[in-house]
Amino acid sequence: MQISTPKIPRSIIPLSIVFAVLVLLMPRTAKFNYDYKKGSAWPYETLVSQFDFPILKTEEQIQQERDQAGTIIIPYYRYSEEVSSSVVKNVQGLDLGRFNSLRPAVVTRLGEIYSKGVISDAKVKVENGSAQVSENLIYIQRNKRAVQYPRSEVYRLSDAKDQLVALLAKSYPSVNLDSLFRRSGLYGLVVPNLLYDRAMTELAHAESEDYVSPTLGYVKADEKIVSKGEIVTAEVAQILDSYKEEYNEVFGYSGPRILLYLGNALLALALVAILYLVIHFTNRKLFKDSRKYFYLLVVFLLAAIITFLVERFAPSFLFMVPFPVFALYLLAFFRKREVYPYYVVILLPLLVFCGNGMELFVMYLTAGVVTIETFAKFNQGWRQFLNAAIIFGVEIAVYLGFRLIDVGSNATWWQDLALIFVGAMATVALHPLIYLFEKMFNLVSVTRLIELSDTSNPLLQELSAKAPGTFQHCLQVMNLVDAVGRATGADVPLLRAAALYHDLGKMRNPLCFIENESSTPGAAKYHEGKSALESAADIIRHVEDGLAIAQENRLPEVLKEFINTHHGTTSAAYFLNKYLNEGGDPSEVSAFYYHGQKPTTKEQVILMVCDSIEAASRTLKEFTPEAYDRFVENIVAGKEKAGQLEEADITIHELTLMKSTLKTYLQQIYHGRVAYPKRKG
Repeated sequence: MQISTPKIPRSIIPLSIVFAVLVLLMPRTAKFNYDYKKGSAWPYETLVSQFDFPILKTEEQIQQERDQAGTIIIPYYRYSEEVSSSVVKNVQGLDLGRFNSLRPAVVTRLGEIYSKGVISDAKVKVENGSAQVSENLIYIQRNKRAVQYPRSEVYRLSDAKDQLVALLAKSYPSVNLDSLFRRSGLYGLVVPNLLYDRAMTELAHAESEDYVSPTLGYVKADEKIVSKGEIVTAEVAQILDSYKEEYNEVFGYSGPRILLYLGNALLALALVAILYLVIHFTNRKLFKDSRKYFYLLVVFLLAAIITFLVERFAPSFLFMVPFPVFALYLLAFFRKREVYPYYVVILLPLLVFCGNGMELFVMYLTAGVVTIETFAKFNQGWRQFLNAAIIFGVEIAVYLGFRLIDVGSNATWWQDLALIFVGAMATVALHPLIYLFEKMFNLVSVTRLIELSDTSNPLLQELSAKAPGTFQHCLQVMNLVDAVGRATGADVPLLRAAALYHDLGKMRNPLCFIENESSTPGAAKYHEGKSALESAADIIRHVEDGLAIAQENRLPEVLKEFINTHHGTTSAAYFLNKYLNEGGDPSEVSAFYYHGQKPTTKEQVILMVCDSIEAASRTLKEFTPEAYDRFVENIVAGKEKAGQLEEADITIHELTLMKSTLKTYLQQIYHGRVAYPKRKG
C-alpha cells in the first residue's frame, strides 16, 4: 500500500524564498536590547559596562565645536625634559644655609610640579585678530605625542612658586619659606618647562577648523553606567547611546551561535507569517493569482533589502529612502483597502533592522497613508510635485514631533531635512518604474486602465467611427458596471476599461448588429436573406474578431479575458429560436453557441450581466419598479440556468447587491418624463 504525501501549497514555496532571504539579511551579531528615553527612569537592572568604550559627542556638540573652532585658538606647548632636569639639578646644589635639610623635600615637591607642567605668566600673542586664545584648553606635546589638556591641570610660573610654598608649609610650618626662597635665589631658578610653540599653535588651529574629535571621554570596563530607577538625563543618555553604538558595532555575540541564528530565523518567520496572514485575511484569492502574488513578494523583499543595505552602510540616508513610493507601487495593481495592510507589512523591516526604526516606521507609515489618499488627485503632470510636497510636509511634521519629544535638539536637523526633501522628490522620480513592473509581471496598472478608458484613445475613436451604435452601447455598459462595481467592491477601473473594449470585434462587421443599422426608411437590413445559421455565425464571430483586434493593438491580457467571457458559452438566442421554429434539428444547435470561456471572476460576471441588461433594456415596454425587478431577476436567472456562473468567484451576497444596484439604476434612467403644457394663444 502506497502512502501519499500531502502536497505543499504553491503559495508556500515563494514565501520560503522570502524567509530565506530575510534570514540572510538578519543581523549576525547581538543587538543592544534596552529601550530608554531622556527624562524617564531606567527600568532595568543596574547597567555595568562590559568593556572600555569612548563617549561619543552628540551632533549638536560636534557642530558647536566646529562653529567655535575658527574663533578659539588653543595654545600649543612642548614639554621640555631638559628644563625640568636642569632646574632640579640647580636646586640640588643650592645653599639654603641652616635650612639645607629642607633641600630634598624642595627637590621632590618641585619635581611633582614640573611633572604636571609650568607655563609662562605672559599672555600668548596671535596674529589672527578675530580669534581669541583659549583660557581653558592647551595642547601639550610630550614624547612626540600631543594631547589636549584643561588649562587648570598645569601651573603658571607664579602659581608654581606659590604651590611649592604651599606644599612645603604643611611639613615646615615654622619656616618662612617665601623669605627663604627669595634670599637663596630659588625663585630665580624656577622657569617654565612647557615652551610655547607659535608655529604649531597656528598649524593646530588651522587643522582644528577641519577636524573635531568625535569623542568626549572614556568609560572603563566594569564601570557603572546607570542604576535601576535612575532618571536618564541628557548626559546619561549620551553615555548609553555611545555604549549602544560600541556594543552593536564591535561587541560580538557571547552566547552560542546557534541561539543567535535561531533568534534571527524566528524573527524572519514572524515577518513572513504576518505577510501570509495579511494576504489571507484581506484577499486570499491573491494566492491563486501568481502574477500579483509574486509582485507583492518582490516589492516586500525590495523594501527589506534596501532597508538592510542603507542601515548597514549609510544609516543617516534612511531619511532619504522614498518608502511612500512602495505604497504607489501597490496602489497601481491592488485595491486601496488591500494596499493599507500590505504597506504596513512592507515597513516592518524598519523596526527590525534600524536603530531608530520606530521613528522611521511612524514617519513613512503616515506619509504612505497620505500618499495613497492624495495620489488620485495629484497623479499627472506638475501635480505630482505637489503630491511630493505633501509627502515632504507630512514627513517633516512627524520628524519634528520626535525631535520635540527627544530633549536636546539635533544640531544637523537641516541635513535630515535635506535628505527627507530628496526622498519626497524621489517618489516622483521613481514612480514610472510601475510601467517596468507592469511589463515584468504582466500586470495592468490602474494608470494604464485609466489611459485605456480615455474615449479619445485611437482605438476607441475607431470603434466610434465604424460602429457608433456599439460605441454608445459600450458607454452605457461602462456606466452600469461602474455603479455595480462600486456597490460590490469590485475593481472599478478594470470594469470601466473592460466595458469599453468588450465589443471591439463588432467594428469588423458593424452592420451585422442592430444597434449599427441605418434607420433610413427602405435601407437594406443585414440579415435579410440570410439563414439563421449564417446570421448566428456572423454574430458569434465578433468575439473572435475582438480578440484578434486586441492582439493587434497589444491590449492587456486581462482585457482579452473580458472579451472572451462577456458572452461565455451562451447562445445567440434570437437566431437559435428562429432556427428551431423553422424546423431545425435540435441536435444540431452547437453552431449557435459562443465558443468563449465562462466567467471566473466577479468582474467578468458583472460585465456579462450588465452587457445583457443594457442590450435587453431597449426592448422594455413597461417602466415600473415591478417591471425592472422582473427584468433583472430574469436576466440573472437565465445566466445561472445556462451555467455561466458556476465557475465564477462571486458570492450570493454580491449577486444580490448587483441585482439591487441594477434595478435602482434602471429606475433612475428610464423614469417617466413630465409633459410640458402647450402655451395658450
